[in-house]
Amino acid sequence: MPTLVHHYDAFTTTPGRGNPAGIVFDARSLTDDAMQQIAAKVGFNETTFVLPSDRADIKLRYFTPGSEMNLCGHATVASFTALHQRGAFDERTALTVETKAGILPISVEVRENTPYIWMTQASPQFIPFAGDRAAVAASIGLEVSDLDDSLPVVYGSTGIWTLILPVRGLDAMRRMQPQNALFPDLLTQQPRASIHPICFETVDPAVDMHARHFSSPFSGTVEDPVTGTASGVMGAYHNRYIRPAAELSVEQGLEIGRAGRVLVAVDGDTVRISGTAVYTAEFEVEVD
Repeated sequence: MPTLVHHYDAFTTTPGRGNPAGIVFDARSLTDDAMQQIAAKVGFNETTFVLPSDRADIKLRYFTPGSEMNLCGHATVASFTALHQRGAFDERTALTVETKAGILPISVEVRENTPYIWMTQASPQFIPFAGDRAAVAASIGLEVSDLDDSLPVVYGSTGIWTLILPVRGLDAMRRMQPQNALFPDLLTQQPRASIHPICFETVDPAVDMHARHFSSPFSGTVEDPVTGTASGVMGAYHNRYIRPAAELSVEQGLEIGRAGRVLVAVDGDTVRISGTAVYTAEFEVEVD
């Protein structure tokens, strides 16, 4: 039987913007191999499979075209938006989700009939980068002089490891050309990590930070338009290495025509992200 996949775009209210996610609402009959095949055929950065849980309100599994991930922010926002709109939670707004990164709290805030999903991520972890900064810069088409040497390069995680790479501004952001296949040999402390360049020059002056996100080659994708988990890491990074801020807004996806926004709130080791999602389409996928 073909599997019905619902396409939602996360961190936007406009179809065709933000970050696309595939959602399979009832994945109980699917094997791991079938989930991986479906995600590969869908081709989005993540496809989410919804399952029952005896530990939380629902269980979510996240697959890129190349592998399963422990956690995905944009696909969580998309899934809870869709489930809320389908009446899955009987209008409850305090929820939990079982993921491979743990049991995480979710809350739903409805504004003008639009659900905004607040997702609590895992406690932040950081590891100083001990590799070659110039080689990492070159792997995304930059010179080492494009890096902001006033800030540290670190691996960070709120559920998924990424390398936070501060750069000097939007000009460097626009010149980036990733060679993702090089990443594992450069990121030897976390060889499955992605690279997440950030800067404090923004297109919208009302926004705090600007970002791009280049995927690990193990994921089977090149660039993630608007990232929820990495935005959570950005907020925790800002609080630890720059200055505390209760909330930060992040713009991402502009360079590839899929602009989106993520709100990040940090209180000590509690990191939350917020965003919404919009239904775009649905289609069927056949697996072997």
